[in-house]
Amino acid sequence: MPKDKPTLELLRAVGDTFGAHPFSDEDLSELVEPKLGMITSFKDLMDELDQLRTVDLGALPPALEIKPKASSSDE
Repeated sequence: MPKDKPTLELLRAVGDTFGAHPFSDEDLSELVEPKLGMITSFKDLMDELDQLRTVDLGALPPALEIKPKASSSDE
Protein backbone atom coordinates (compact mmCIF):
# COMPACT_ATOMS: atom_id res chain seq x y z
CA MET A 1 0.00 0.00 0.00
CA PRO A 2 1.72 3.24 -1.09
CA LYS A 3 1.87 5.94 1.52
CA ASP A 4 1.94 9.49 0.28
CA LYS A 5 3.09 12.40 2.34
CA PRO A 6 0.21 13.44 4.62
CA THR A 7 -1.71 16.52 3.58
CA LEU A 8 -3.44 19.08 5.73
CA GLU A 9 -6.79 18.01 4.25
CA LEU A 10 -6.15 14.34 5.12
CA LEU A 11 -5.19 15.17 8.71
CA ARG A 12 -8.26 17.41 9.07
CA ALA A 13 -10.45 14.52 7.89
CA VAL A 14 -8.80 12.13 10.37
CA GLY A 15 -9.30 14.68 13.12
CA ASP A 16 -12.96 15.10 12.20
CA THR A 17 -13.50 11.35 12.17
CA PHE A 18 -11.63 10.45 15.34
CA GLY A 19 -11.65 13.86 16.97
CA ALA A 20 -11.77 13.34 20.70
CA HIS A 21 -9.54 16.42 20.95
CA PRO A 22 -9.60 19.32 18.51
CA PHE A 23 -6.39 20.21 16.66
CA SER A 24 -5.71 23.61 15.17
CA ASP A 25 -4.60 23.98 11.57
CA GLU A 26 -1.28 25.20 13.00
CA ASP A 27 -0.81 21.90 14.88
CA LEU A 28 -1.79 19.83 11.84
CA SER A 29 0.46 21.89 9.56
CA GLU A 30 3.40 21.01 11.82
CA LEU A 31 2.79 17.32 10.97
CA VAL A 32 2.68 18.11 7.25
CA GLU A 33 5.68 20.48 7.14
CA PRO A 34 7.64 20.34 10.43
CA LYS A 35 9.20 23.65 11.42
CA LEU A 36 9.88 23.00 15.10
CA GLY A 37 12.74 20.55 14.63
CA MET A 38 11.01 17.17 14.64
CA ILE A 39 13.61 14.42 14.36
CA THR A 40 11.27 11.96 12.63
CA SER A 41 8.73 13.09 10.09
CA PHE A 42 5.15 11.89 10.35
CA LYS A 43 5.53 9.94 7.10
CA ASP A 44 8.70 8.24 8.39
CA LEU A 45 6.88 7.29 11.58
CA MET A 46 3.95 5.83 9.63
CA ASP A 47 6.37 3.89 7.38
CA GLU A 48 8.12 2.41 10.44
CA LEU A 49 4.78 1.46 12.01
CA ASP A 50 3.78 -0.22 8.75
CA GLN A 51 7.00 -2.27 8.84
CA LEU A 52 6.30 -3.30 12.44
CA ARG A 53 2.92 -4.66 11.37
CA THR A 54 4.75 -7.34 9.36
CA VAL A 55 6.76 -8.58 12.37
CA ASP A 56 5.39 -11.39 14.54
CA LEU A 57 6.04 -9.74 17.89
CA GLY A 58 5.12 -12.94 19.72
CA ALA A 59 8.14 -14.66 18.17
CA LEU A 60 10.60 -12.07 19.51
CA PRO A 61 12.36 -12.63 22.83
CA PRO A 62 11.90 -10.04 25.56
CA ALA A 63 14.34 -7.15 25.39
CA LEU A 64 15.27 -7.47 29.05
CA GLU A 65 15.33 -10.33 31.50
CA ILE A 66 12.16 -10.60 33.57
CA LYS A 67 13.01 -10.63 37.29
CA PRO A 68 10.67 -11.16 40.23
CA LYS A 69 9.93 -8.05 42.23
CA ALA A 70 12.09 -7.82 45.37
CA SER A 71 10.27 -8.28 48.66
CA SER A 72 9.93 -5.11 50.70
CA SER A 73 9.59 -6.85 54.07
CA ASP A 74 12.59 -7.05 56.40
CA GLU A 75 11.41 -10.21 58.19
